[in-house]
Amino acid sequence: MDFKRTILVLIIIVVAAVYIVDISGFFANHGVPETNTSRVLAAVEVRNYQGEKLSSIMDFRENSIKGPQHVNISNYRLEITGLVTTPRSLTYEEVTGLPGYQKVITLHCVEGWDATVLWEGIKVDDLIRNAGASPDANTVIFYAYDGYSTSLPLDYIEKNDILLAYGMNNVTLPEDRGYPFQLVAEDKWGYKWIKWVTKIEISKDPSYRGYWEQRGYSIGGDTSRSFFS
Repeated sequence: MDFKRTILVLIIIVVAAVYIVDISGFFANHGVPETNTSRVLAAVEVRNYQGEKLSSIMDFRENSIKGPQHVNISNYRLEITGLVTTPRSLTYEEVTGLPGYQKVITLHCVEGWDATVLWEGIKVDDLIRNAGASPDANTVIFYAYDGYSTSLPLDYIEKNDILLAYGMNNVTLPEDRGYPFQLVAEDKWGYKWIKWVTKIEISKDPSYRGYWEQRGYSIGGDTSRSFFS
């Protein structure tokens, strides 16, 4: 009886060893960690922030002048030009490597809809200060990958912590929302929220008219006023 019991124990040990080896091979072949190590998962869109209900990143109408743009991030550069002492040409990583900030802001479109989002990005003023704006500069002109442009007063940028966003609701800015960067033009109509930003020009021309401004829209773009000039 003891002999049979010994044989049974040996069989169980052999089977267990084969199972362990097989499982280890599975982990190795499938890249599954053998230890309980944490892994970074894809970000999940948040819909509430500090008690405030947020719109979905899908709650936006596509109304760009040429449709969603695809920007090749490997050769992308954000140009800081114009009346600056040190023109800059920054990669996506260099821009997103600057101090980041979060802010809940509502975009109001002239079409009658709005969306409240937790935006994440860098302050435009940080970009401008790093380039060194000329004392006589008073206007910031933004250019987009699709040929769109618009402008805002320099003091508005400085006083309101205006963001150049690379994220919304805790996820990376989607391509149709302006990846890699969209301007978060707080208290301005949606046409001031330029997407796919490629260049920021520091100017002393407050009368500059961008795409919609040339078509009768207000240069100021304040939501407290009509968007028509």
